[in-house]
Amino acid sequence: MKVNQYIFFVYALGFIFSSCGNKAAQNQQGPPPAVPVTVAEVTSTNAVYYDQYPGTVNALDQINLTSQVTGYITGIYFKDGQHVTKGQLLYTIDAQIYKANYNQAIADLQVQEANLIKAQQDSVRYNELAKHDAIAKQQVDYANAALDVAEKQVAASKANVASLHSNVQFSNIHSPFTGTIGISQVKKGTSVVAGQTVLNTVSTNNPIAVDFTVDQKNIYRFMQLQQKENSKNDSTFTIAFGTDVYPSPGHISLIDRAVDPQTGTIKVRLVFPNDKDMLKPGMNTTVRVKNTATKNATMIPYKAVTEMLGEFFVYVIGDSSKVSQRQLLLGRQIGENIIVNKGLKPGEKIVVEGVQNLHEGSVITTGNKN
Repeated sequence: MKVNQYIFFVYALGFIFSSCGNKAAQNQQGPPPAVPVTVAEVTSTNAVYYDQYPGTVNALDQINLTSQVTGYITGIYFKDGQHVTKGQLLYTIDAQIYKANYNQAIADLQVQEANLIKAQQDSVRYNELAKHDAIAKQQVDYANAALDVAEKQVAASKANVASLHSNVQFSNIHSPFTGTIGISQVKKGTSVVAGQTVLNTVSTNNPIAVDFTVDQKNIYRFMQLQQKENSKNDSTFTIAFGTDVYPSPGHISLIDRAVDPQTGTIKVRLVFPNDKDMLKPGMNTTVRVKNTATKNATMIPYKAVTEMLGEFFVYVIGDSSKVSQRQLLLGRQIGENIIVNKGLKPGEKIVVEGVQNLHEGSVITTGNKN
């Protein structure tokens, strides 16, 4: 027993000396070295950026030309893509049958007008004889009835003449307004059906519209922009095609009457000058709405932000060059910077580079970033 107790005592004494040695070694090593990082000062500025929306170029006026009569195309009086004026003759349709029917209707009208004259004379004569009891009452009634029928037949003939005259006129198709005509869908000799065959499309091109949708929560903002007086130099609304920005700004023409209940959005229409015909209906574009509402905004470099589980943080430099992690509420990203809505104040310093080597309470050595 004494031997075993002695061995245990030796081991215990060795363990104590070993622990003391480790602590002494740790004390000799000191605290962990400072982490080299780059820092930046939080600044305040007037942030100007563009909200972007997908948009579509549309003509303010556009119509598909169809014929109101059936027949064969006999003439085309324009060049595809040409600028046309209101009332300009565009197409003619074979009108021989319509003219023949119209002439026949005029002849029928003349016959009915002759019958009306006879019926009027008979009615006057019989009614005069009836005053002297020189004719049977039944004869007078017949004459008056014949006059009423003749008047109605003349009215019906006149309506028929007007209808057939319209068909003759409809065989000539004119431009409904000034604009640009597209590529003809028919050629000479093509048979067209009334109300079905599309001959061509005419649309206005200057000015031209761009339509896009915004969330219903932005309606008030866009109503204010609509009421704002617009000048030629007002660049609140611009459009872009890739990196190319259209040179002329636009303005709000209208905001749709109602919100789409399925999407919670409302359509907004902008109008742009199109003097050089650079914009074509159907083009897809990006609507850029300048946002200058953020004044004295707090901004930081975006690369200073770290994300964990959908939340955003930065390392803020405190006393003794120690850093602490702070949660942020972020706003709009503008280039390499981002607006901070909540969490930082101008003048504070944050770590921009080297954040991957930090943890709460790390000591840093800094190099200012200009």
